[in-house]
Amino acid sequence: MLISTKGRYAMRFMIDLALRGPEEKVSLREIAEFEGISLKYLEQLVRPLTQAGLIKGMRGKNGGYCLAKPTSEIKAGDVLRAVEGTTIPVACSALETGCERGFECNAVRFWAGLDKVIEDYVDGVTLADLAHH
Repeated sequence: MLISTKGRYAMRFMIDLALRGPEEKVSLREIAEFEGISLKYLEQLVRPLTQAGLIKGMRGKNGGYCLAKPTSEIKAGDVLRAVEGTTIPVACSALETGCERGFECNAVRFWAGLDKVIEDYVDGVTLADLAHH
């Protein structure tokens, strides 16, 4: 599985928020400068992360973004799925929706096993883990 720039930057963004504390609101501009990420790129990540219930934003003078849940409740897999859509390692329709060849495909078991290993790993690591290492 190749994690895109979206996934990598989303993880950096979320870890940055985790390091700042549960209620500290921070502007995208501040994070963009600190992380060396384009502000426009960060703006694209905010929507799916907000829709997934991982962050919340406040407008106004004391506004900004913060985590919507405790760091121990946000898994790396949640972040990646929010911006990447999936963590499935291959474009195999048998893994996503099933296909007519799924029952006779010799490789589908391997891909399903690899998918499980990836899912178990990304869902076994929380933002709390990442922020404290």
